[in-house]
Amino acid sequence: MNRRIALGFVLAVVLIALGFAMSFYSYDQYSRDSQRVQHTHQVIGQLDDLLSALKDVESGTRGYLITGENFFLESYYTALPLVPKELTQLRQLTADNPAQQQRVDTLARLVEAKIKICQRQVKEANGLTSATRNAYLHVGKVRMDLIRVEVARMIDTEEGLLKQRSEQADRSFRNALIVIFSLSLLTFVVLAISYRLLENELARRQQTEDQLRAYEARLKEQIRQLEASNEELERFAFVASHDLQEPLRKIQSFANLIMGRYANLFDGDSAMFMHKISHSAERMSKLIKDLLNFSRISNHREDFKPVRLNNIIQHILEDQELRIKGLNVQLEVGPLPVVQAVASQMDHLFANLISNALKFSRPDVQPKLRIHARPIFGSDYPELISDRRYFEITIEDNGIGFDVKYLDHIFKVFQRLHGKTAFEGTGIGLAICKRVVVYHHGYITARSQPDQGTTFVVILPESQSSNDYDQSNSSKAYSYSAG
Repeated sequence: MNRRIALGFVLAVVLIALGFAMSFYSYDQYSRDSQRVQHTHQVIGQLDDLLSALKDVESGTRGYLITGENFFLESYYTALPLVPKELTQLRQLTADNPAQQQRVDTLARLVEAKIKICQRQVKEANGLTSATRNAYLHVGKVRMDLIRVEVARMIDTEEGLLKQRSEQADRSFRNALIVIFSLSLLTFVVLAISYRLLENELARRQQTEDQLRAYEARLKEQIRQLEASNEELERFAFVASHDLQEPLRKIQSFANLIMGRYANLFDGDSAMFMHKISHSAERMSKLIKDLLNFSRISNHREDFKPVRLNNIIQHILEDQELRIKGLNVQLEVGPLPVVQAVASQMDHLFANLISNALKFSRPDVQPKLRIHARPIFGSDYPELISDRRYFEITIEDNGIGFDVKYLDHIFKVFQRLHGKTAFEGTGIGLAICKRVVVYHHGYITARSQPDQGTTFVVILPESQSSNDYDQSNSSKAYSYSAG
């Protein structure tokens, strides 16, 4: 049913779009035909202008020959320079019609001959006998008649084209109207059928709504059971991770003892194997610790207390001092707020984010790390409560960055964008960050581009309850370059 409704509406949209397309095509075709008609009128007008100029040349020449009066030459000298221009424009207008172009060539030769005889008549007018003058007048008339015949032939051709193009324009317009009317009628029918199908579908959904409500209580119970099961799984992960530490410590201890006592007995391969055992045990221990931290966030409920984020960040930077100086990191830390939070979890959160910023630096580029905060309202982000106040803390670096299409991927447990050999880590750090932020009823996201750095955005509520806490910010910002 849904597919038929969707198909009906899609078909209606297609028909409407087709109607618009046909309307546009009709208008475009009619516009082109109108332009052709207008072009034909221009050619006819140009022929009339050329013939008019030649008539002025002819009448001026004849008047001067008959009377010898110079004022007859005014029209002659005025029209004579116009003739070549009129011919040039006529040739340009008929460039799309080879037959008319041939006639223009013929007309040009006739005009040239006519101009030459007129110029000769004007030049020799004073010394002509009556018989010669009459002969000149006769020759001029004959050549003018030839021009008139050629112009008339071209005009007849253009008028034929005009009639043909006008009929084509009318025919295109009528056909377009018929098609548009048909499409409109068909669209109306399709919409009516789609509406009927939609009405039936809504009635059917109304009937099933009661059944869904009946399932709601059962679903809530299942959700409660699922939450309880998840809590059990988290507690199991916590206990299992804790119990795994003991055999790992023994593996590391015995591996170190063997390497210390019998190192001189090992060949190259044996030493490498022992090193891999020790390194794998160390990595497994770190992974278990991260799992413990990840599980502890949910299992160890602590009260929210005022936490000065300036102190948290300063403590983390002091712990990372050697690493920061070794990388020659340029640090910039602005004033940070006081929030209601769990201090240990804030330490995990920002330690992971700062560690990532240092770890994923670009080679041959001085690392930069900027940490700033600003107050915002929940309406700035759709994931937050619109009428609550929050603090937005940004941790920005100029490292290797990543493609934003992997944004959801990076906050999942054991998810990595790089191989284990490229960058150290367990793939749990950002998952811990997200769980901490969610536990604090906040939001975390990131903005990044490959080789352009990454900005992690952590949003924490100003207050977790109705109690008032000191939320004053440190007024002192500090910026320095380590090393």
